[in-house]
Amino acid sequence: MPRIMIGVMGPGAGATSEDLGAAYDLGQAIAQQGWVLLTGGRNSGVMAAATAGAQRAGGLTVGILPGPDNKEIAPGVDISICTDLGQGRNNVNILSATVVIAVGMGLGTASEIALALKQHKPVIFWQPTPVTAAFFGVIAPGQWHSVQTVTEAIAQIQAEIISR
Repeated sequence: MPRIMIGVMGPGAGATSEDLGAAYDLGQAIAQQGWVLLTGGRNSGVMAAATAGAQRAGGLTVGILPGPDNKEIAPGVDISICTDLGQGRNNVNILSATVVIAVGMGLGTASEIALALKQHKPVIFWQPTPVTAAFFGVIAPGQWHSVQTVTEAIAQIQAEIISR
């Protein structure tokens, strides 16, 4: 049986300090559960923070990179997959993840969440803004969950894994 991969998606350069702290904590908690962390693999924002958290906890990390090489790779990515797909790699992220967590929001993250919802992947938003909740509430009512803490996130992931 394949290992469970939890995708943590979020902005790169546009990530807030709150996003970075949450991503680090989630990466650490995901690793502590024995799950594989999957990110966009770049050394930027939520991707780098989640990877650092998982690495700190001794977890296995996978980075799905947009380019043809590892030039932008985050330290701590154990397995890099170079796609040379640019933003098209977002679909690889989503199809490879068992559950997707969005930490923060940007255009790339919004596209990943939309792809996940179209594929009927479980989606969890970490402390979504009212605008994010309203937008996805209109286009995908009842298809995602919102969490406020790492404990809630892990419990929701476990519930999603059990229900699959």
